[in-house]
Amino acid sequence: MPFWGKVLGLVFGFMFLKIPGAILGLIVGHLFDRAYSQDFNKLGGFGRFFTDQSALKQQAIFFHSLFASLGHLAKSDGQVTPREIQIANMLMDDMQLQGEARKEAQDAFREGKAPDYPIADTLSSLYENCHGRRDTLQVFLEILIQAAFADGKVTHGELKVLEKVAKALGFKRKDLDFLLAAYDAELRFRQRGQQQQQGSQSTYSQTQTLADANQILGVSDTDDEKTIKRAYRKRMAEHHPDKLASKGLPKQALEMAKNKTQDIQAAYELIKERRGF
Repeated sequence: MPFWGKVLGLVFGFMFLKIPGAILGLIVGHLFDRAYSQDFNKLGGFGRFFTDQSALKQQAIFFHSLFASLGHLAKSDGQVTPREIQIANMLMDDMQLQGEARKEAQDAFREGKAPDYPIADTLSSLYENCHGRRDTLQVFLEILIQAAFADGKVTHGELKVLEKVAKALGFKRKDLDFLLAAYDAELRFRQRGQQQQQGSQSTYSQTQTLADANQILGVSDTDDEKTIKRAYRKRMAEHHPDKLASKGLPKQALEMAKNKTQDIQAAYELIKERRGF
């Protein structure tokens, strides 16, 4: 068992309160040493951030929850379409899931399609294993939003599932509405960027472009430079790959977060240019 707690407690206790302080310091130091020697992974606390087995378990739960939720989302309108299956497979490709990992993702997708699938229990497990970390859970929700938009629009059934997921992960309806509007704006913003790269004429006006950039950051035309910069930093912090990786987000999902940061950066640069900051 560690002993430095007792030594330091004894020394500092004696310095301040002589013999009574030394006794008190020895007792406090003993309690510290005993607590330090415990298995932090079982007790919770910081130990969970440094345990490889724990990280692997969290990532496995993340993937199972994600593809089960995607199956539930696809079934929300009554029938899973070939396009929705294609979207799930494309996501597996983007995340570089191969072999056994891909089979497990496919199995989770099929499980999620069942009418009585206990999605609330699955999301509760995800929330617990992510320790309620909002940025990690937000990336999870944003992946589902991206899948819902893949066929061009979010249907009523898909919206109901997204509402259920958002609530289970601790997000309010206004948070979901913001993420939906922000991703819708991102799609147009990316299209604009692709058109510029191809040298073709943009299909929407500068006013619409600026409005989408504002939506991506969650700001308005009347906000000052300080407010816009604060919103930009907040959005970047929510999706910074290094930060998310340190919190256990699977590396296969980090690429999507990276794409988000590129959209946020481009939107901020456009706002600065148009507003003359």
